[in-house]
Amino acid sequence: MAVCLNTDSANRMFHILAHDKYYVDKSGMIEIMNARINTMNRYICITKPRRFGKTSIANMLGAYYGRSYHSESLFGDLKISKSESYAAHLNQYNVIYLCLNDLPDAGNTYEDYIGLIKASITEDIKAAYPELKEKQFRNISDLLTATKDQFIFIIDEWDYIFSHELFPEHHSDFLEFLRNLLKDRPYVALAYMTGVLPIKKYSTGSALNMFKEYTMLKDPFFEEYFGFTEDEVKALCDKQSALTMDEIRDWYNGYQTRSGVQLYNPRSVVCALEDAVCQSYWTRTGKMDEVLFFLKYNIGEVRDDVVKMVNSIPVRIEIEKEFSAGQEKPDNKKEIYSAMIIYGLLSYHDGSLCIPNKELMLEFEASLEDEDFGYVAELVHNSGEILNATLDMNGDAVAAYLHNIHNSELPILKYNDENSLSCVVTLAYLSARNKYRMEREEKSGKGFADFIFHPIRRNLAGLILELKADDTPESAIAQIRNKEYYEKLKKENVKNILAVGISYDTHSKEHQCVIEKL
Repeated sequence: MAVCLNTDSANRMFHILAHDKYYVDKSGMIEIMNARINTMNRYICITKPRRFGKTSIANMLGAYYGRSYHSESLFGDLKISKSESYAAHLNQYNVIYLCLNDLPDAGNTYEDYIGLIKASITEDIKAAYPELKEKQFRNISDLLTATKDQFIFIIDEWDYIFSHELFPEHHSDFLEFLRNLLKDRPYVALAYMTGVLPIKKYSTGSALNMFKEYTMLKDPFFEEYFGFTEDEVKALCDKQSALTMDEIRDWYNGYQTRSGVQLYNPRSVVCALEDAVCQSYWTRTGKMDEVLFFLKYNIGEVRDDVVKMVNSIPVRIEIEKEFSAGQEKPDNKKEIYSAMIIYGLLSYHDGSLCIPNKELMLEFEASLEDEDFGYVAELVHNSGEILNATLDMNGDAVAAYLHNIHNSELPILKYNDENSLSCVVTLAYLSARNKYRMEREEKSGKGFADFIFHPIRRNLAGLILELKADDTPESAIAQIRNKEYYEKLKKENVKNILAVGISYDTHSKEHQCVIEKL
């Protein structure tokens, strides 16, 4: 039974995907791939974060090109069927499909790992070409050359041993294996490789310089195929009634193409629609996915930026170099951010760095509680006190607490405007996220409230916070009433609603707080 050559696995997996209720047709990408077969551009490496549909695309390509089955019924109604190149390439190729996250059951050395890959290819080729079975070959490339046929290579998770820090002393050997297998070989009709980490920077000796790379930082061709566009998400939302487009947008939007097209995290969107609830579906599949793993390399340098981004303030920075497979640990701010962009933890567009969406905001907010964040962590740990004071309608205690934060050592909190006050409030009430769904600049009534705290538990009061610089807290309370910011909470049947007016005098540096029951 074949393991990697002309197997039916990709066809079966894509069949399941294509018949899913929330399937999004990305087959238009095949037209681009068809145009690259047997050209100088036939080597393609696409690296995107986990959960962005890389394996789904790989299965789609395997199902389309593989000659061991007929998949016209799968693709006949998809976008690719309208392409002039559709019929010419459908099921016309020998496909070698390798998923490089497979480790041998017995043995845990690099020799065991690479031996499993080599054995899988060798055994499948000799089974498919009996005339080669008894012959000896120096390497796999000689064996493939002897077939006198062409192959399409689909290699999923090419970077597995890099991202999981396996066999570091053999990383260059692994790159040489891929080079010997693929580079300048007449049997390669197309080589499609996918993973999380880019390769170019660490292809020493030009080992893999034949590949064109498309990453989270540099991708002019394939961006829209990895992630859902606004229109695609709207079409999915129309298939159900539990969740609105606004809810999905808030939770899972946040990435962009070069042209500014919004992209959504595909796996999270589908999970939310299937479960009929927006929540975090961020799956930590190892330390390389965790926010703190990167931030801890230089928390002192990135701390203020994280506080900004948690407050939805973009950070302006130019990121030129990409974090790549085999790279040493990031040791400065730009390298840390580059790695976080590659892993999808941050989004980067037009020189602005930000936290993409609410799903990841939860990860960053949680990171602020780590003791390595120093004074910020102390603020977060103590933030339960200000929530209690607010619920007790103790405006003086709230004002005193805000005053202490605003006069902390954090440079971002020195700004004399409502933006700074908003940052103070976010830090002050960070622990409230366990009891409230905290919305900033939320549309309610006749305008946008600075903060609305939607209680998760029915016995909690709903909170509406309005902030004023060089004004009075009474003015903030009046705005809450006049613009009816309480409308959303009333529609949610919240019985107890508190209006919280907070002011900050930029000259005296004093805070005031008034709390009234609505």
